Amino acid sequence: MTGSALTPPAGPVALAGSGEFLAVMEPVDAALLRDRPPRAAFLPTAAALEGDERVAYWLDLGKRHYSGMGIEPVPLDVRRRADADNPALAALLRGVGLIYLSGGDPFHLTATLEGTRVWAAVTEAWTQGAALAGCSAGAMALSAGSPVLPGRSEAVTVTAGEANGLGVVPGLAVMPHFDMIERWRPGAIERFADWHPRGTVLVGIEENTAIVSRPEGGWEVAGEGAVWVIDGEERTKATAGDVLDLPGPLSDGDDGDE
Repeated sequence: MTGSALTPPAGPVALAGSGEFLAVMEPVDAALLRDRPPRAAFLPTAAALEGDERVAYWLDLGKRHYSGMGIEPVPLDVRRRADADNPALAALLRGVGLIYLSGGDPFHLTATLEGTRVWAAVTEAWTQGAALAGCSAGAMALSAGSPVLPGRSEAVTVTAGEANGLGVVPGLAVMPHFDMIERWRPGAIERFADWHPRGTVLVGIEENTAIVSRPEGGWEVAGEGAVWVIDGEERTKATAGDVLDLPGPLSDGDDGDE
């Protein structure tokens, strides 16, 4: 964990392998918003280094997705730390039912949000009951972080066994796009295995699939694909409806070493 300890979460956390703002993830979003204010905030921060066109794509996709669900979209165009420290943007998070961090670069996402007004507003909303979700880079940033993947973020220095995420779910190291990651970045799974911090559980989440924390403990699998819990050479598969006994979101005073 890179920041200070968080207070016990009142809202659920969802970690997705891919599919943010697409029809396949609509049931997951609907479940996260159940009994919560029909307002969904979303941050394209992780895609900021890909340029204005890509950020605009995520903002537009999020607006159309939530509007189509009858949910008020709350886009937060946070690209750099100056944006993340903008009190007007932080104020938009008041009263939301869901906060979503979409894909891109997990290192940029964490470096941009950590210790800012927007991140403080995110965690405040979450601990007051809002759902918090991350997909791909967002899922990695909410968990223990990421190693440097082949062909990407090569300028970033990562220490093996050292977490570099935002610390919401420090007991998990998440590999998104698990059914595709080796085709896109050969050697990625090995890098995750070599990097993942001591005491974390390595989890591969396939595309169009998510795990959602449960108030009674554990995580439920949702979506079209599978989730894999990896322990050395062993892989345990779970699919929609299965419940996994995995470390949950961080509580105040929890050191993440369970």
